[in-house]
Amino acid sequence: MNDNPDNIVLTAEQLSKTFFDGKNFIQILLQLDLTVLAGQKIAIMGRSGSGKTTLLQLLGGLDKPTDGKITLCDYDLNNIQEQDKCDLRNNKIGFIYQLHHLLPEFTALENVCMPLLIRNIPMQHARDLGQQLLAEVGLADRMDFTPNKLSGGERQRVAIARALINNPECILADEPTGNLDLESAQLIMELLNNVNQTRNTAIIMVTHDLNLVRQFDCIYQLQHGKLTNNV
Repeated sequence: MNDNPDNIVLTAEQLSKTFFDGKNFIQILLQLDLTVLAGQKIAIMGRSGSGKTTLLQLLGGLDKPTDGKITLCDYDLNNIQEQDKCDLRNNKIGFIYQLHHLLPEFTALENVCMPLLIRNIPMQHARDLGQQLLAEVGLADRMDFTPNKLSGGERQRVAIARALINNPECILADEPTGNLDLESAQLIMELLNNVNQTRNTAIIMVTHDLNLVRQFDCIYQLQHGKLTNNV
């Protein structure tokens, strides 16, 4: 991990999020602060409903805070146009979810290439990068398989390759091993550790798995709308 403060990838300052359920306002996040450095691995734990997924959505620019500021690679997400935010998200953030969200009608390779094709990158260049990444995650022999022909662990490896194809500064992972057996979960973590070490990619992961969090630099508990550092 690089501890140079000039290498900050992502910050949240006084971040608050309130929902209205039709009768009451529900405070999910309350003046939360977080700084993420390049190459840092951060685990976020907390009870169901504590706001962990909401926090990841805010950090990735998928939702807007009620109050506070999020800065991604020196861009204030509150002060850029929506299309610019989409472009920034596509280039700087990789998302991995508990459910892989692969497109069922496309092959593993086509799924991995999709973020580049959205940016109008030439097909052959996208395929070359996609093939390289699928080989790196151990799926060189599964590139032409559709998701229904892959195991749960293989689908998550495809999702990791897709998240990496734009060489993001930060990966946001929401319970990426939640549906996997112990062996597959550890393999996914080994892949993410390798990405972290070889690419200096920051990782923020929401997880309940105590075996996995021990491998992180910082472990936070999200409670009462704020993060408490457990390490």
